Amino acid sequence: MRGVAALPLLLLAAATAGAPYGDWHDDAPGVVRHFAPDAMPPPYATSSAAHAPSVVARPVGAILHVPRGFVVDEFASGLERPRTLRVAPNGDVFLAESGAARIRVFRAPDGAARPAQSSIFADGLSQPFGIGFWPPGPDPRYVYVALSGQVVRLPYRSGDLRARGAAEVVVANLPRGVHWTRDLVFSRDGRTMFVSVGSASNIGTTGEEERADVLAFDADGGNRRIFASGLRNCSAEAIAPVTNALWCVVNERDGLGDDLPPDYATSVREGAFYGWPWYYIGDHEDPRLKGQRRDLGGHVTLPDVLIQPHSAPLGIAFYDGTQFPPEYRGDAFVTLHGSWNRARRTGYKVIRLRFADGRPTGEYEDFLTGFVASDQAVWARPVGIAMARDGSLLVSEDGNGTIWRIAYRGDGF
Repeated sequence: MRGVAALPLLLLAAATAGAPYGDWHDDAPGVVRHFAPDAMPPPYATSSAAHAPSVVARPVGAILHVPRGFVVDEFASGLERPRTLRVAPNGDVFLAESGAARIRVFRAPDGAARPAQSSIFADGLSQPFGIGFWPPGPDPRYVYVALSGQVVRLPYRSGDLRARGAAEVVVANLPRGVHWTRDLVFSRDGRTMFVSVGSASNIGTTGEEERADVLAFDADGGNRRIFASGLRNCSAEAIAPVTNALWCVVNERDGLGDDLPPDYATSVREGAFYGWPWYYIGDHEDPRLKGQRRDLGGHVTLPDVLIQPHSAPLGIAFYDGTQFPPEYRGDAFVTLHGSWNRARRTGYKVIRLRFADGRPTGEYEDFLTGFVASDQAVWARPVGIAMARDGSLLVSEDGNGTIWRIAYRGDGF
């Protein structure tokens, strides 16, 4: 660790099996979990607790845990509700600083633990979250930003630290409010823009038009259509490096118990239906809407990777760099913002989804832990994640407004 902002590190190596329905006490790098759809508890097997954490300042002597050979540095601090991170083709790091209604850009030399420059790229934006560069490739001409009710784009040339002009509205009328985060990504060829819109409720059937969906558009905002449905809150999107498939991380519903249903990460197929609100995790019918849509039984797409219930995944990034050991290439990293509605606190960490030949194994393992201070308090809530140009990982958290950089130095470290 370097500098006064650096934290002590505990280096862990061996993979171990973790209790599927444990809590933060069980978390450690290398702990592997695998949730099976046929092993879920029944509805109401446990109560649904309200257990929001107190967010405290970083404790003196706080320890971050990463696998052996990795190091963590504080990349930036003093940010206002930092959320989505995306890296431009030239290596600049773009951040949706949602609490300040702006997009910030950092410039850091490859291998640097902290940025050399920080600039406000655009401000006056309403709840910015998703960020995309178009067209894909080395020389994008626009930075797209998904706001709560719109998608806008700002003129851009590689290396710009300030937008070249005013925001142009591309999509004027996204559903607003409740689950306000709107992520966006472009297909590899740049022809399709995917925009995620969360539900308006926990378990509702009215007022949900074009919600709990991934919407698809042409790059100019035209050809609007529903790409996939029944995703209660696809809070972040990514394109897989091998299959070019769209992926979502999804926050599932509440009220069925502390251990039900799992959140999940999944590839998203065009025309697929993922169950919300009538079903969860395949053909499991929500008892609160029992019998209302039996015609949908047998037509629910099963997610790829189930995640500890109420972990609140908010970010996903695939690793296609070369800095980390070869076994990480093609895997995905997911940020877990953490539970507020589970008696035993879970989440508040970064996990690694394991892939083999471009396909998920269904397992995930802890990668970065240590943000929980006690059963009652946490000091960080991970949100955004992105791979920097040098192959390190950047993680934002909106509890204390920081960004962390994870780099690999070798097994001898």
